[in-house]
Amino acid sequence: MCCKIKLYKIITTMLIIFLLVSLIIVCINCKMTENENILTAIAEPGDNTETGDAIIKYSKNDIVEGTAISHQEGSSEFKINETGIYQISYQLYGIRNIKGTFNFNAIILLNGVPINYTLNSSPVLNEDINNNRMTLTSTVILELNAGDIIQLGGLSLEDISYQNSIIAIVKIQ
Repeated sequence: MCCKIKLYKIITTMLIIFLLVSLIIVCINCKMTENENILTAIAEPGDNTETGDAIIKYSKNDIVEGTAISHQEGSSEFKINETGIYQISYQLYGIRNIKGTFNFNAIILLNGVPINYTLNSSPVLNEDINNNRMTLTSTVILELNAGDIIQLGGLSLEDISYQNSIIAIVKIQ
């Protein structure tokens, strides 16, 4: 009788541990599914006709999951709909159509104000380069509030045109 009680306690304990571990796994999977908030947008040739300093417009939303971030195609503005921590990654391609010294930078703007510590500077390319083109990439993590507007700015004293760009904004917490 004593052995049966011990065996029953062991089986019951193992069953409780199995159920708890299963519950934790299910909760983690549910939480991961709930928090999938990502928006990627693409700027294609012709979207940005300004040269020099410009706020980059994106004509195509590529991936849109969740409701934490929104963007109207053709606009430069990404609206944050939920307060949280966001990862912003971008790639910005600049080109200068004439030979000569070439430099451009990119910066993220929050509510129309440049965030200085997000400045991404390219090296100065000299006139010996035949193809005056450069791609800047960066990833930053920012704490943002519902209602905030994010934009990407291209900065240059030269007549740089912004041919292509992609931006990905992900709510990570």
